[in-house]
Amino acid sequence: MTAPTPLLVFAGSTRAQSFNRRLARVAAELGRAAGAQVTLLELAEHELPLYNADLEARGTPDAARRLKEIFHAHPAWIVCSPEYNGSYTGLLKNTIDWVSSPIKGDPEWSSGTKPFAGKVVGLLSASPGALGGLRSLSHLSPLLLNLQCWLTPRQFALAKAGEAFDAEGRLVNAAALASVQGVVEQTLHAARKLNAP
Repeated sequence: MTAPTPLLVFAGSTRAQSFNRRLARVAAELGRAAGAQVTLLELAEHELPLYNADLEARGTPDAARRLKEIFHAHPAWIVCSPEYNGSYTGLLKNTIDWVSSPIKGDPEWSSGTKPFAGKVVGLLSASPGALGGLRSLSHLSPLLLNLQCWLTPRQFALAKAGEAFDAEGRLVNAAALASVQGVVEQTLHAARKLNAP
């Protein structure tokens, strides 16, 4: 019996009514239905200061260490990225900057790419606009590739997100749900292949 694939799902937003947090919850449910062991990560529970090398020199924050451990423990990720000014959020960039920063003198985290290298990442976005946050994914992709992640060919941007969810947070459009499911399933499939014994 093959062990369930650990799948990490998170949004680059902490806003209470965030469309991308709603989309992350949908993706997490689809991951569970596909047999994955899902961790739905809320970045609000791991608050980090704005990255600063002088601050880091006084000690890496505990939240950054915890996030390194969480990212590293999951071979498959789904990232739901909001679009701010045509790109991804400062929150998402700051999280990645902290998690990818090596900890000098620490044998476990001396490599900045350790939490990222070899992870299979599926990208989703949601926006009230017509493009669904697609431009954020075009900026996020090279950042993750630079950290040695594998990106799935399938990505999905949910347009008109203000009309896309019902009161319980479910996607009301069957085609949109199928698109999210396609990204989740491709991410899990690739992660299982890359991590096969």
